[in-house]
Amino acid sequence: MVQVAINTLVTSRCSVVCESSNLWRRNFGVVREHHAVLGAGRSCLCSSVEKDASFVGPCHVSPPRSLRVQARWLFNGSDKGSELDASCEHSESANEDILMFFFELDLATRVQYALNVEQYEIAQQLRNKLTEVELEVIKLRESRRGPSSKGEAQDIAISILRLRADLQNAIESENYGSAAELRDEIARLEAKSFTASLKAQAYENAQYAFRLGQKLKHKIFGYQAVICGMDPVCCESKSWMDGANIDKLTRGPDQPFYQVLVNIQEDPNLLVAYVAEENLLEPDKQETDRFDHPYASFLFFGMDSAGDFIPIKQLREKYNQPRHELPYDPQDEEDGKDA
Repeated sequence: MVQVAINTLVTSRCSVVCESSNLWRRNFGVVREHHAVLGAGRSCLCSSVEKDASFVGPCHVSPPRSLRVQARWLFNGSDKGSELDASCEHSESANEDILMFFFELDLATRVQYALNVEQYEIAQQLRNKLTEVELEVIKLRESRRGPSSKGEAQDIAISILRLRADLQNAIESENYGSAAELRDEIARLEAKSFTASLKAQAYENAQYAFRLGQKLKHKIFGYQAVICGMDPVCCESKSWMDGANIDKLTRGPDQPFYQVLVNIQEDPNLLVAYVAEENLLEPDKQETDRFDHPYASFLFFGMDSAGDFIPIKQLREKYNQPRHELPYDPQDEEDGKDA
């Protein structure tokens, strides 16, 4: 069996239990072998292998006993959200979405590596596995967002044209019972087409106040967070929205929502949250302090001079977001000359 290694390190000060292996088993079958391949600090990468294909994901490594754990900060909410705590915005579906993104990155890298070393049979096996993951990602996205592409609206429009032709034939043949059923079906599809078109337009023309990699503060709970995903409207389930009191927000569910990584130094249990735009604030000053999260090294290159994270190209492409460029500051050149 040929082992394909990926040079990726996960850094973290606090050990976090990640369910990536369980997610892989649930979606793609039983994993037969486990190998620890790379490590850094108290976190490592685990490579789980089934036949010739494998994946890499963060795994849990117990911290040394000498590690002194700080007391957890209790979030004190305002009157608006005092009946809730930060865990109400925890999102399993957002966490799963990020893990599936990891799988895609990992498999795509392995395919390229296998091609580079001319291991074409293994490359084909990995490419097949990558196709499975991509299909699963599409299912996951549609389960959260619903199908919202222009293609769906176009398919519905074609179906409506066919039904209108059938309706005309039914009327000409005086089959009024069938004509009534066709008319009702056309009305249903027209409503569905209108909804799909509006949703597709919302995704294409969404205006976000914040960007990928930006470091923010939660307005109610006060924790530090970094944006790693975004939706133009809330894409969580009705039960999740009820639990998070989304209906009590000023802008409700019809505003941008963000997947955010939560600094584990402030809350080691929250990990990934799904937060409404109105509940996020830019800090008053640049946040250049260390931000700890086991996913950060996968999703970002590091921090820029303003203290925000630089998203990898694949993450920007996933959300169709442009590369953020810091404004030019002549003082930087002056500082460089002095140095």
